[in-house]
Amino acid sequence: MNVNYTEEQLALQDTLRRFIAKDYPFEHRRALAKSADGFDRAAWKTFADFGILALPFPEDFGGLNGTAVDTMLVMEMHGRGLALEPYVPTVVLCGGLIRDAGSAAQKEALLPAIAGSELMLALAHHEPGGRYELDRVATAATPTGSGWQLDGAKAVVLGAPSADKLIVSARNGSGISLFLVDAKAAGVTLRAYPTQDGARAADIKLTSVAVGADALIGTAGNALPVIERALDYANAALCAEAVGIMSALNEVTLEYLKTRKQFGVPIGNFQALQHRMADMVIATEQARSMATLAAVRADSSDAAERSRAVAAAKAYVSQSARLVGQQAVQLHGGMGVVDELNVSHYFKRLTMIGLTFGDVDFHLGRFSDTLLAA
Repeated sequence: MNVNYTEEQLALQDTLRRFIAKDYPFEHRRALAKSADGFDRAAWKTFADFGILALPFPEDFGGLNGTAVDTMLVMEMHGRGLALEPYVPTVVLCGGLIRDAGSAAQKEALLPAIAGSELMLALAHHEPGGRYELDRVATAATPTGSGWQLDGAKAVVLGAPSADKLIVSARNGSGISLFLVDAKAAGVTLRAYPTQDGARAADIKLTSVAVGADALIGTAGNALPVIERALDYANAALCAEAVGIMSALNEVTLEYLKTRKQFGVPIGNFQALQHRMADMVIATEQARSMATLAAVRADSSDAAERSRAVAAAKAYVSQSARLVGQQAVQLHGGMGVVDELNVSHYFKRLTMIGLTFGDVDFHLGRFSDTLLAA
């Protein structure tokens, strides 16, 4: 597998690295987490100027024809900066669904608007009590004379409080369909809240929500494979974000070991702590390899191959992230859990990544199921 990056990929990553270092410092991020939006709309516009909002879309619709590997490089930098902007909900998830299943008219109307920072979306798929099972959808889609009526409830919809439109999954007959719904449409009720890592989510209730026939994305009853692909893509992106966080944690922890003194010497001189630091670095590099594998396989047309690689990566990266996060907190001592230090925020985000779109046990089960099927 060739993992050599192109000059364009390296230039994009370097641009993001410099932006985060200069314009997205930790204190700025900490203030954003407490703001009304929970993210920086100016930074979102800057991301559009950099081209990363257009990255995974076709050139015919204002995109850059980027791959999952390109998204991986972007997400690694997002991880290092603990970026709060809803890149995964809007660009990776919803943009990916429209790219893969939308009509030509939908792509023409929506993808350039996402790329230009004019439109934010959120995927309303998971439901209360459904855990991570993608086919457990009770929200109903009833055909009407002019379109559809949607009734049901969705839970923990990431990015929903800032979304202009929602992509809602609903069951009609025996299959699942996707519908584009205005976030402020009659019958749509949002209960917004901050998540543990400082981002925003919402529980959504849909009561007799009327949408037109043109709101259907793809074909009725056949959305599940498209949703599975979008969430595989999103999990690959989250793996890359986790690797960026782990790399940053290693750097700040190593610096702390060099400067914090005990018994008159830097604590980094103690061999036991050196061994723990080495374990953190090894775990991060192993996780990087798995995240790269997930990104390479995320674009595969072979659903079984893609699912197996992404499940393995998400399970392994989540386990490595737990090790690195816990070690970083412990090596910082009491400082590792205070709100004023970025270490605790990195740890919270790693924990949330491990639980988003499937935890370790869920993905280990997915991986074993694909092996049995093969």
